[in-house]
Amino acid sequence: MQTILVIGAGMSSSSLIRYFLDNSIENNWQVRVVDQDIELVKRKLNNHPAGIALSFNALNPIERRPEIEKADLVVSMLPARFHVEVAKDCIELKTNLITPSYVSPEMRLLDEAAKNAGIIIMNEIGVDPGIDHMSAAKILDEIKERGRKMYSFKSFCGGLIAPENDDNPWNYKFTWNPRNVVLAGQGGAACFIEENQYKYIPYGQLFQRLDEIEIEGYGKFEGYANRDSLSYRSVYGLENIPTIYRGTLRRKDFCKAWNVFVQLGMTDDTYKLEKSEQLTPRSFLNAFLPYKIEDTVENKMKRYFTFDDEELFNKFVWLGIFEDNIPFGIENASPAQLLESLLVKKWVLSPEDKDMLVMHHEFVSDLDGEKETIISSMVNIGENQVYTSMSNTVGLPVAICGKMILNGGLKLKGVQIPVMKEVYDPILMELESFGIKFIEKYN
Repeated sequence: MQTILVIGAGMSSSSLIRYFLDNSIENNWQVRVVDQDIELVKRKLNNHPAGIALSFNALNPIERRPEIEKADLVVSMLPARFHVEVAKDCIELKTNLITPSYVSPEMRLLDEAAKNAGIIIMNEIGVDPGIDHMSAAKILDEIKERGRKMYSFKSFCGGLIAPENDDNPWNYKFTWNPRNVVLAGQGGAACFIEENQYKYIPYGQLFQRLDEIEIEGYGKFEGYANRDSLSYRSVYGLENIPTIYRGTLRRKDFCKAWNVFVQLGMTDDTYKLEKSEQLTPRSFLNAFLPYKIEDTVENKMKRYFTFDDEELFNKFVWLGIFEDNIPFGIENASPAQLLESLLVKKWVLSPEDKDMLVMHHEFVSDLDGEKETIISSMVNIGENQVYTSMSNTVGLPVAICGKMILNGGLKLKGVQIPVMKEVYDPILMELESFGIKFIEKYN
């Protein structure tokens, strides 16, 4: 019997746990899942005979190491900053490891040690990063095999609400970590290259400089630039490409409204507000508007930010930002924390809601002066509140890769990401059976 240790039973773990359990009898697997919330683990395992529910502090190496030693494969669904310590244990105990997170510089330094230990540490194999890598690498390899030279690569991804549940004026609900949404784009300028010109978009302009994308059957979206597109040149072997750009997708006109929060300063997480627990949504907003005792908060908001755009102004009315009856009650809070507190009440998924994951690639290649464009798009709708599209698209590639490692179908060692044909071909093929499929169009 082979043993799988899954560390973390949060939202993104649901689908991978189900996959391991569904395949456990055929493959003779025991699936051990640890989380500090033992009841959460029990719900995910649902009394399956191959599942073992565990609860301990996975950040404590003394508690963690005995379980890693028993395992043939570890899947770490911890926050990204904790993966390196788990990886060091896996190297010492010669246990294969998968994480869905970006390879950090510290993780990259473990490559030689992992190879010497004879293990693989597969990273960036969720959805973004993950499915984006695999679906892009597949087409890029095909373009290269046809002797064509890449001229432009643009890629977008977004976690959104399914069209049938898109029922608010922002056309958005939280399907992932709300804090990450509020802080998106901060920490430096977005950088990319266009027509051999390096371009930089500072945070204050990020939600004003947008790409428009239309996906057949799903309408129009807009994309804003991710912070770092340039590093993907080496990831995809496109060091000399004239244009490379990666972005995040939202529904049309979302960014115009979100930019109001950015310009107000309400997404800032670098300082605390005095007596923040006493602030109501209205007084919170007014704290960022000019002092005009003779004017209302609504009029100041219109004069400085929404102007004559009633549709834009009504987005903020719907959020309840002008309400003055209930204080936030959060002590020592940053502006971003109060904004998040407001938004989670309004952008929450209803019990019957389903989420949607959208991915869109644009490839332009050249052969003897003749340009060819390939558009590759994937739209996936979640099953329910547990097996969301986000959970499926993050968890299933991880689980399929885990099966390949355990069954000896993946011989790679060291610190890896899934851009090799031997990795992406079988995973993409199996993902299609779960409705995660790309539609390609050639022009």
